[in-house]
Amino acid sequence: MKKPLRKYAQARRMRQEMTSPEVRLWSRIKAQERLHFRKQHPVGPYIADFYCAAAKLIIEVDGQVHGTGDIPERDQRRDAWLMSQGYHVHRIPGFEIMAEPDEIALGVITLAESMITK
Repeated sequence: MKKPLRKYAQARRMRQEMTSPEVRLWSRIKAQERLHFRKQHPVGPYIADFYCAAAKLIIEVDGQVHGTGDIPERDQRRDAWLMSQGYHVHRIPGFEIMAEPDEIALGVITLAESMITK
């Protein structure tokens, strides 16, 4: 099966243009050595902010825009599709990461570890 090259190029661009909350969370989860995460990783027709393959866990960082217009409905459709494919989706508001980055990162790692041991 041919890889969706456009999606990979888009993910590569997004890795270079991460938001402040994404950068804060990424710097913490990449520093730990227990689990491997990928940033801006293509998953099906979507690009996950962060992905842990061992746990099939997708972390989405939601900025203010995620509460406006049709974005909540699009997020619901996206999450439903990802879950139908066996992924676990966890959404974190960006303002929470900015306020407590260490605690949020520890929570993400703990969540991923708990999913692996299930």
